[in-house]
Amino acid sequence: MKVEFVERKPTGVKSDALVFLLTMDDLKSAKEGRRERVSPLFGEHRRQIEAALNAGNFEGDKGQELTIYSVGIHRVVFLIGTGDKSQLTNEKIRRAAAIGIKAARGSKAKSVIISTLDSVVEQLSDYETVHSIVEGAKLGLYKFDKYLTQEKEKSGLETVVVAIEDVGSAIGKKAARDAEILCDAVCLTRDLANAPANEVYPEVLAEIASDVAKKYHIRARILDEKQIRKLKMGGLLAVNAGSVRPPRFITLEYKGNPRSRSWYAIVGKGITFDSGGISIKPSANMAEMKMDMSGAAAVIGAMQAAAALKIPVNVVGIAPCTENLPSGSAYKPGDVVTTMSGITIEVDNTDAEGRIVLSDGLYYAQRYRPKAIIDLATLTGACVVALGMHATGMFGTNEDVMAQLKEAGEKTYERVWQMPIYEEYEKQIKSDIADVKNVGGRWAGAITAALFLKRFVGDYPWVHLDIAGTAILEEATDYAPKGGSGVGVRLLTQFFKQVASQ
Repeated sequence: MKVEFVERKPTGVKSDALVFLLTMDDLKSAKEGRRERVSPLFGEHRRQIEAALNAGNFEGDKGQELTIYSVGIHRVVFLIGTGDKSQLTNEKIRRAAAIGIKAARGSKAKSVIISTLDSVVEQLSDYETVHSIVEGAKLGLYKFDKYLTQEKEKSGLETVVVAIEDVGSAIGKKAARDAEILCDAVCLTRDLANAPANEVYPEVLAEIASDVAKKYHIRARILDEKQIRKLKMGGLLAVNAGSVRPPRFITLEYKGNPRSRSWYAIVGKGITFDSGGISIKPSANMAEMKMDMSGAAAVIGAMQAAAALKIPVNVVGIAPCTENLPSGSAYKPGDVVTTMSGITIEVDNTDAEGRIVLSDGLYYAQRYRPKAIIDLATLTGACVVALGMHATGMFGTNEDVMAQLKEAGEKTYERVWQMPIYEEYEKQIKSDIADVKNVGGRWAGAITAALFLKRFVGDYPWVHLDIAGTAILEEATDYAPKGGSGVGVRLLTQFFKQVASQ
C-alpha cells in the first residue's frame, strides 16, 4: 500500500473514499452556521452533508463515525469524531485515523483520502498531525493473514493520501515518510510475534535479524551454539537443553553517531516457544507462547526503525534466543546453572526461563559500557495481574532513564508504569545452595523477577520493561490486533530521538 502527503484540499483529490477527522468544536461551528471553519469539507456539497448531520446524532465525540454516500468526487465520506478540541492528543488522531481507514477498507475502497481541519493542526503541529494520521492508518490496517487461503482479501487498499491544505508540503512529506518507516518496523515485529513457532525458531529469527542488518547497514553478529558454549553462557544453554533446535545469540550494532563512543543497549527475551519445560504450562492458551519472543522481536524492530530513520545515537540490540521444551535432556527443578557472569542460579521452576536467558544477555551488554541497559521481556503473569494490558511494568535503577521512557510512553501511548524494587523483596529469591533462585514465591512475582535481573547489570543504569500484558493482546484495539501488538518499537524509537536531541 502506497502512502503519501499532498498540500491540497481533500475535495480536490479524487478517491473512492474520504476520511475526515472532526472535533466536536468544528461540528458545533458548522451547525451554528460558521461554515468558514469547515469549508474544506462542506464546500459545494454543504447541503448534502448538513442533511446527513441533521438526520443523525453525530456530535464529533471521540470514536464516533458517520457515513455519507456519493459526495462529489468521493464514492463515500466517513466523518470521524476526535472529541473536544482542548483535549485533542496524538493518540486520539491515531485512533480516529484507524477507525476511518478500517471503515474505508470495509467499503472496498482502493484509494482513500484522509484529511482534517486547521483547528486540529493548530492544536498539535504540522508534523505531529500528519505523523499520527499515518501511524493510525498504517497500523490500523495491519492483519496477519499469511496463512489464510480461503478468506484472505483478494483486493484491498492501494493508495492512502493525507491531504491537508494547511500543512506545508516539505513537513507533511517528511512526517508521512517517517511514520511509514516506523510502522514498517512495528509491523515486522508483529509479524515475528504472530508467526507460528514452527516457522520462527532461533535460527530463523537470527536469519531475519541478519537480513534487517544488511538492508539497513547495521552490523550483525550471530553466535551459534559452539560460540555460545565458548563464552560460557550457561543460562541460555540450560534453557535450550530440552530442544532439538540450537540456540542463537543475536547482536546488532547501529552506530548512528560515529563521533560518540557512548552506547545504549537494548536486550530482548527471545523464547520462540515456551512450554514451561519440565514445569510444563497448562495446555489452555499455550499456543500464545509462540509470542514469548516479543522482546527479541521488538529489539529487531527498534533497531530497524533507528537505522532507517538515521537517528544520531549508537545502539546495540541483543537477543538470546531458544525454545523452552521438556525432554530427557531438559534442565530440571533443582538444577544449578552457572551463567556467563559466573553467578550461579538455583532452578526452582523451569517456567521462569526468560530471566535465566536474559542473565547472559544483560551481562554481555556490559561489554559496551553502555549509558543505559534497557531490557524488554514477556516475563511474568504477575505483571499482567497488576497492570493488565494497557501499561508496561517498568523497573529500574536510574530515575533519569525511567523519566525519559515515561515521556516517550506518553508520546507514543505505549505507556509505562514504574514499579518498586525495594531491597526487602530480595530475600524471596535467596537460595540456600546458589547465589540466587529463579523464582521468589507467590507474592510480588514481577518485582522479584526484576530483582533477579538486576543481579546481572553491574553498576550500569538499567531499566526492565515487563511487556507480558502489552505485547500479547487478548482483544484488538483501534490500531493493534489481537495477538502480537509490536509494543516497544515506537517507545524505544521515541526514546532514542529524545536522548539524541539532548
